[in-house]
Order: sequence, then C-alpha cells, then structure tokens
Amino acid sequence: MRIALKVDVDTLRGTLEGVPALLRLFDAYRVRATFLFSLGPDHTGQALRRVLRPGFLRKVRRTSVTSHYGLRTLLYGTLLPGPNIGRRGRDVMRAARNAGHEVGIHCFDHVKWQDFVARRDRSWTEREMERAREAFRGIFGDDAKVHGAAGWQVNPHVLAAEAAMGFDYASDTRGRTAFYPMLQGVLTGCPQIPTTLPTLDELIGRDGISEGNVHEYVFAESQYMLRDGHVYTLHAELEGMKLLPVMERLLVMWRGSQAEIRPLGAVYRSLNLDALPVHQLDWGELAGRSGRLATQGERISAKRSF
Repeated sequence: MRIALKVDVDTLRGTLEGVPALLRLFDAYRVRATFLFSLGPDHTGQALRRVLRPGFLRKVRRTSVTSHYGLRTLLYGTLLPGPNIGRRGRDVMRAARNAGHEVGIHCFDHVKWQDFVARRDRSWTEREMERAREAFRGIFGDDAKVHGAAGWQVNPHVLAAEAAMGFDYASDTRGRTAFYPMLQGVLTGCPQIPTTLPTLDELIGRDGISEGNVHEYVFAESQYMLRDGHVYTLHAELEGMKLLPVMERLLVMWRGSQAEIRPLGAVYRSLNLDALPVHQLDWGELAGRSGRLATQGERISAKRSF
C-alpha cells in the first residue's frame, strides 16, 4: 500500500495553528507530506456566496464549519479585513520545508479562485497564478514545483500556465491514476496526480459516519490497489486542528499495514512520464461535496504524443 499525503492549507488559522500541529504529528510518525499553501488574503467569509449552490448548506450542517474554522475566520473578507496569509504565516511555511516536507502552491486567494476560476479568461487566470508564484518566491526564495488548485477548480488556461511556469506536476483533480489532462482542446506536458481518496468533510455526517469512525472508511478505501498508489488530501483546518486525532488514527492504521507514506513528489519521481496516458478532464459531482469539480475522464490515448 502506498499513500501520498497532500495537505491543503486554506486559511490563516490553518497556517498558524493547523500546520504546526501536523508537523509535530508527522515528525512523531516519521512521515513526510506535501504542503500546498494559500499565499494571499484570507477571504473565507466570502464563501457565503455559495449558499445557493446545491448541497452547500447540507455540507455546512454536516461538518460544523464554525467549530473547525472559528468565527473570526468566517468573518474575514466581510466584517473583518482579510489578513495576508503569506506575510503572517511565512515562518510556519518555511518550517514545513525545513522539516523536510515538500511545499507548493495552492492558490493566492482561495475563495476567489474556487468560486470564479472555472469561468475566467486567460488574463485573469495568469494574473492570479503569477501573484501566487511571486508570493511563494518571496517566502522560499525559489519557484514552486507543484500546484494544487483550490477546490479542484481549473480552466484550460490553468493547464497551459502550469506548463509555462515550469511546474513539474500538478494535483488539481480527482481521479484514479496519474495522467496528462486535456480540457477544451488544451493538452500540456504538466502531468496530473489526482486525489484518489475521499476527504473527511465529504464523509462525516453521511451514512452513519462520524468523527469517531471516519478513519475506518478512509482506510478501507485505501485498501483498493491503484497503479500509482493513493493520494489523500487533508486540510490543515480539519486534520491539523479538531480532527487531528483522526489523522493520527489513520497514520497508525497505515503504519500497521506497512504502508509507504510519502509526499506527492515521490509519486512524481516514480512515474514513467513518456508512458503516461492522456485523459479528458471532466466536470463531475462527488458525494458529500457541493458543486462540480475537475475529475479524470475517459482515456484519449495510451500515451502522450507531444
């Protein structure tokens, strides 16, 4: 069993509180992960625009958003100004890299990206990605090699920009195996390593699943063997805070099964890039998550032709 850990860091609180807790946990179990950081303003409160999105209110009720994010975070960008995560959290971000973890870009403005990127043009997309890249450079002194889109939201310009900006790979999608994505006729040389396992906020509150047993469901899903292993996306605001015990129980179970736990970069280095297939990138819905997100679609060719 091979499990890659991808940590999405969405908020200032997740950066300042969740990331250090995860660093301590991962150090205790001697595992390394990939941390993808939001690098601009925390505008979490503006997510209330999603109130009319199918399934959004059900998810809010199931996952007790206030208890995970805190009232102050839920006011950022509305009644409170949104603090700059990159400036306030740079020491924590550097600590993650200094501890041996892979670091990369999640986004600049998480809510802005998640809510609008799917319908935006090339100029808007490149501007947001360049803002994130410059912020990353200012913190780490070099360019990121991995990009993982907020909310699994992309457009064709994202794919083109990832290749142009020199990312080794991206993790913007949900799927089964690594692939080269094609969206609206755009095919680039930046491979996708998709999230394969369900996230905690998609599971808790459904079908008798609770904080006390959700780890058993994730572990059971990870038993299904995939060509490139599994990718588990966790969130600094969930597994790094209130649900930290769930993350520890998962690590114990994976360790007990002699699973190889690794960062996304280890998956990338294990791939035969010349033999990766090309898949259509589709928009799909997942149980427990509101709205549509980028998913791995049907295979177009057995390997790339560029």
